[in-house]
Amino acid sequence: MSTFILRALSCLALAGMLSACAGTRPAHLGNLNQTLNACPDKPNCVSSLADKGSSHYIAPFPMPNVEEARAQLVALIQSLPQAQLQVNSPAYLYAEFTSDWLGFVDDVEFLLSEQEGLVHVRSASRLGYSDLGVNRQRIETLREQFKP
Repeated sequence: MSTFILRALSCLALAGMLSACAGTRPAHLGNLNQTLNACPDKPNCVSSLADKGSSHYIAPFPMPNVEEARAQLVALIQSLPQAQLQVNSPAYLYAEFTSDWLGFVDDVEFLLSEQEGLVHVRSASRLGYSDLGVNRQRIETLREQFKP
């Protein structure tokens, strides 16, 4: 086989492997009876609904007004080039965040609880075991920018 054909096949194989980093969207996402699913038993997920002593726990966002909070979250998500808002409903937002390097996808959810005056959050890597703290850092960065 010629060198050109071998290189072309190698490039196609590499492209296929890199596109696999996106994974498939989990079926268990969504506002499920006014709650979010628990994090898996891997250190690549944070949730404000996890037990407070858990390594998965992250504090929810305070929310004095649900309409203003939702509008601000939508604006924040849409301002980030690596984020794509997938679901925008009155009490629930879901976005996919894609890493610049290798195209890994993280699923990020926001559940706006008017009764509690809180925005509950869940951010989880779609693939792999560890996220090296990326999901926690993303939520903390969003918290700093979120000013309802």
